[in-house]
Amino acid sequence: MQTWPNPFIEQRADPYILHHEGQYYFIASVPQYDRLEIRRADSLEGLRSADEVVVWRKPDTGPMSELIWAPELHHIDGKWYIYFAATHTQALDKLGMFQHRMFALECTDPDPLTGKWQEKGQIKSQFDTFALDATTFVHQGKRWYLWAQKAPDISGNSNLYLCEMENPWTLKGEPVMLSKPEYDWECRGFWVNEGPAVLVHNDRLFISYSASATDENYCMGLLWIDMTADPQNPANWQKSPRPVFTTSYENRQYGPGHNSFTQTPDGEDVLVYHARNYTEIEGDPLYDPNRHTRLKLVSWDKNGMPDFGIPPADTL
Repeated sequence: MQTWPNPFIEQRADPYILHHEGQYYFIASVPQYDRLEIRRADSLEGLRSADEVVVWRKPDTGPMSELIWAPELHHIDGKWYIYFAATHTQALDKLGMFQHRMFALECTDPDPLTGKWQEKGQIKSQFDTFALDATTFVHQGKRWYLWAQKAPDISGNSNLYLCEMENPWTLKGEPVMLSKPEYDWECRGFWVNEGPAVLVHNDRLFISYSASATDENYCMGLLWIDMTADPQNPANWQKSPRPVFTTSYENRQYGPGHNSFTQTPDGEDVLVYHARNYTEIEGDPLYDPNRHTRLKLVSWDKNGMPDFGIPPADTL
């Protein structure tokens, strides 16, 4: 069974790996939260030593000037897009940490590492509230946007929403809420559903997501739906009542989550996630730099459900 060095890439949280035309692209939150970097390699393993190319730095002022979080890189209709969340100094000073909004960058050049990136502005949703962790995917012939956001009328930090897209930086129609924190394991420290990621297997579409505070309580939940069902009807979605990937005290892997998925060249599904190897965090967990990127193969049970297993121990 394929395994990778653990940690795979150190001090990179919220990792996202895109497999596109035979090459692997890596993007993640950096500890300084001040820039967007992309790595590219011919293999998954090659990403560990690949050069980091800074494609965008936060401006000194404005809505994208602080705490650049959880970027994702997507190739859509021949162009490149980076989705990320950011806030600004005034919001931090006046309103506190959780004032992020969602933004998009576009690159029309063939190579996203050397091409010019253009700011497409904020992606606006139904509420002007804390919003982050956007991803996008194509399903039933439509492009969808999936993200986490605070609802004004629901207690908690963030719920998961789905909406069709008009274009890669504009939503179309009414978003629907797919999940909100309701189980104990989703409400430890903070009431959180965030970091959604999409995985398709046989006749089902799965959404993994992360829950609770970003310390050892952080863990992954799972939603799923039949491929032919209407994704805009929340009743068609099923939700696991238990977390599917959690802290392993035995393996000293704490707070696994904020995952994405990629595939090996043979088409095996790979879970890409971050976790710490200690619990003694000084100060705010968000400013502890040691959420390292890690990789693990996904296995599938006889019922066609993903089995994420237990976070493996460090090998390095």
